[in-house]
Amino acid sequence: MKDMIGYCGLDCEKCDAHIATINDDQYLREKTAELWAKLNNAPILPEHINCNGCRVDGVKTVFCESLCEIRKCALKRGVSTCGGCPDLNTCPTIGAIISINPSAMENLKEQVVV
Repeated sequence: MKDMIGYCGLDCEKCDAHIATINDDQYLREKTAELWAKLNNAPILPEHINCNGCRVDGVKTVFCESLCEIRKCALKRGVSTCGGCPDLNTCPTIGAIISINPSAMENLKEQVVV
């Protein structure tokens, strides 16, 4: 199982917050904060853009740490990713991610331990 696949199936290694964190890239933090603030109509600042990945130990963005409904649900259900959830195919929350990121579903299928 790949630790850097998020609960939702997105690849944390490709996330700008993760890339900025591991490279200590202040320019990328600023660029990402500006974009995420605009997309979410929220006050997101460069200092909020630090994340080691949602399923690994270490720092997480405020969203990933405490606001992500997918992460909260997976932790509550005790699944390693949504790929291990019996409601995967009918869940509207994960469905929103998969509909705009079809690769997330492929990642989730690869994460299922049989």
